Amino acid sequence: MKKTALLLAIFLGGLINAQEDTQLKSQVRHTIDELREFVAIPNDALEHADMNLNLNWLAKKFSERGFNSSVLPSKGESLFFAALPMEDSKPTVLFYMHFDGQSVDAAKWNQPNPYNIVLKSKTNDGWTDQSFDELTDDIDYDWRLFGRSTADDKGPIVMFLNTIDLLKKNAVEIPFNVKVILDSEEEKGSKPLPEAVKEYRELLKADFLIINDGPVHASGQPTVVYGCRGITTMGLTAYGPIRPQHSGHYGNYAPNPALRLSRALAGMKDTEGRVSIPGYYDGITLDEATMEVLKNVPEDPSTIHATLAIKTPERVGSFYQEALQYPSLNIRGLHSGWVGPKARTIIPESATAELDLRLVPESDGKRLKGLVKTYLKEQGFHLINKEPTLEERMAHDKLLLVKEGGVTDAFRTDLDNSYGNFIVNSLKTTFNEDVVQIRIMGGTVPIAPFINELEIPAFIVPMVNPDNNQHSPDENLRIGQIAYGIKAFYGLLSTGLAE
Repeated sequence: MKKTALLLAIFLGGLINAQEDTQLKSQVRHTIDELREFVAIPNDALEHADMNLNLNWLAKKFSERGFNSSVLPSKGESLFFAALPMEDSKPTVLFYMHFDGQSVDAAKWNQPNPYNIVLKSKTNDGWTDQSFDELTDDIDYDWRLFGRSTADDKGPIVMFLNTIDLLKKNAVEIPFNVKVILDSEEEKGSKPLPEAVKEYRELLKADFLIINDGPVHASGQPTVVYGCRGITTMGLTAYGPIRPQHSGHYGNYAPNPALRLSRALAGMKDTEGRVSIPGYYDGITLDEATMEVLKNVPEDPSTIHATLAIKTPERVGSFYQEALQYPSLNIRGLHSGWVGPKARTIIPESATAELDLRLVPESDGKRLKGLVKTYLKEQGFHLINKEPTLEERMAHDKLLLVKEGGVTDAFRTDLDNSYGNFIVNSLKTTFNEDVVQIRIMGGTVPIAPFINELEIPAFIVPMVNPDNNQHSPDENLRIGQIAYGIKAFYGLLSTGLAE
């Protein structure tokens, strides 16, 4: 009798799992169709008209799911806000995503139009186009959707909407008040966001914030990120002769701005990649408990090196995760004269370096830029903030134009936060896997205004595949990640904090 009961339980369990799998695949299929529709609306962050078309689509789709939505004007592009009906007895979760995208150079994509999603399967020779008619009930989760913003960040938005559908189909009561804020300028720095969050503080009020942007860890395991680095930028231009000069006539006589600038740049770091400017790493300490958390992230240095095709990394920290705990100083671009077939035998009139400085919570962007400027003055440069006059050229040996970008602050939530524990437990239960917990990620998401103004903890719960080519040609979303995202959202929105 016991054996019969056990067999019946196994059979019923398998039947339930099969039904759940069929239901999930049906929702994944619907998500694909809806994502094709959404991606077909161009979303170039630099095009105002694109943003309005996207806002109209979002208002329609969220309203269909029972959300009350609003377009929130700001000093830049408008934000999109939506909320389900509120109940005072429930805690409130605020979700952040963005619907703008990087500009595209269609000539570099392996498809006619980056805004028309192409379905592809992996072959030994690369990728092969597939017909959407071939997406049967038995969807191949390894196939991919290629198109701008499939992964960054329209995919997670559509996953979220379809999760709401699935919760309703199963008559699940969401144990939270749910609010959503969608950014329209994330790809160009979200400059209006701090003022907008201050203006709409009461509307955005919540107990905790979940950010759904970026890829899961390279291992493919469920991932929670507790912080991200901030960023600021600097442009440095050194000057030589007022116009390019013949290197035969004036070589050994007219100062070369490229050499002058390169000497200063080289002195900013030691030979192992550490910033040598005094005070740059002040305030950063990593105790044993923190180091243990960093070491628990499943990463293989040899795999990282093979991916980057490098022999030896820089030594800011002894391994990858430790390196991310410090501010960086990166030369993101250099320009002087001409190169390649257009190279000319001249002494250039100027040389420019573009820097980006990634920030951690212990480092202040304005302070770090101040340290860089102090260092440059010590190298003998006279700093200016606009193109030099003839009088300035004649009065100073070493002129340097400094252009400073704005500051996006870093953030980091404590790893023992109760809301973070809830998220980790939810993902662990949903996927029956260990969750990768990352103290701070290297990239930047403009979340600090929410944390500073709303005074709430924030967590990044990424949904998309790590090899999605975000910001680049052939951006893509693995279909299996759609299933992952729906399951992750479903687990978070169907589990109470006390469970």
